[in-house]
Amino acid sequence: MATTFDKPSLQQRIVASLQTYDGPLLLAALILSLIGLITMYSVGADHGARFVGHARNLLIAAVVMFAVAQIPPQRMMALAIPMYTIGVALLFAVEFFGIERKGSQRWLNIGVVIQPSEIMKVALPLMMAWWFQRREGQIRALDYVVAAGLLMVPWALIFIQPDLGTSLLVLASGLFVLFFAGLSWKLIIPPVLMGLVGVTVLIVMEDPWCAPGVDWVVLKDYQRIRVCTLLDPFQDPLGKGFHIIQGMIAIGSGGAWGKGYMQGTQTHLEFIPERTTDFIFAAFSEEFGLIGFLALAVAFVFLIVRALTIALEGPTLFARLLAGAMALNIFVYVFVNMGMVSGILPVVGVPLPFVSYGGTAMVTMGLGLGILLSVAKSKRLMQS
Repeated sequence: MATTFDKPSLQQRIVASLQTYDGPLLLAALILSLIGLITMYSVGADHGARFVGHARNLLIAAVVMFAVAQIPPQRMMALAIPMYTIGVALLFAVEFFGIERKGSQRWLNIGVVIQPSEIMKVALPLMMAWWFQRREGQIRALDYVVAAGLLMVPWALIFIQPDLGTSLLVLASGLFVLFFAGLSWKLIIPPVLMGLVGVTVLIVMEDPWCAPGVDWVVLKDYQRIRVCTLLDPFQDPLGKGFHIIQGMIAIGSGGAWGKGYMQGTQTHLEFIPERTTDFIFAAFSEEFGLIGFLALAVAFVFLIVRALTIALEGPTLFARLLAGAMALNIFVYVFVNMGMVSGILPVVGVPLPFVSYGGTAMVTMGLGLGILLSVAKSKRLMQS
């Protein structure tokens, strides 16, 4: 006697597949992507290619996100050593054969021009999470030293390119893994206090240290100028301080409700430099005001909190460490971008996720979200 089994329809298969993904995380990413498209249409109105390019980059990031989400965390572990090794090797290649642009040697031509430092934003936390997974249950002080070594090699290679913004993001991603792996607060508090003391001394010594011709030794001259410009942008209002001053003017002029969509004078009269990339937050704030900023902030907070929740519920130590680093990476992107545009952090060239124009950064963000979706998916499959 033959038994007939009803095959699920295409719609049923699609719905069943979507149910394995984390809905709140996808919703947050979708809302932020829509905000990015709306903003880009306004700020890039005088050259429509930016809007089309931004939409294309978002689509590519979405494809990358869903592709990575299909890879279980267990298989990602097998990619840790190859990705880290290739990333470090490419960074060494940049040092000797890299392409120099605007005083920085960050790019490499391997048939196509790539920026290897972007790879390390994912490869480094992947490698460090793999290391602590192998040491689970027997982590000692020496293991943290090894992990710190894994962190410092790519960080140093990126820092000397020089690329202060990317080196900051890579350093943060590695430190997050160390923190989530259980690094003692006794080891965390001293460097934090040293940093606060250093900032205080810098503020007090601003005049003599920022005088023309003073060499800071550990920083390039343009990096010293960035810090000094942050402390007092009005020393050179038409030069180095122009970006920060115009960003603060645009944000302040937006008021509570903003000037209206596509009505930003600072934006459309081209007073805001890099208004489609690093300084797009200033343009957004001018047009949408404090209310718009609060809506944007709530969307980012929702995304980051959901990502941290996924990290906390990860099925393995590796998954938890990797997802936690990806979640806080988004926070660093947002905090640094808004901080530098608002004049409370140096200008370091960090984009605003989902909103700023940029292909490589967008794909990296899609990769990070894909990892988060993979971790959430693995937990759901284990429970089913």
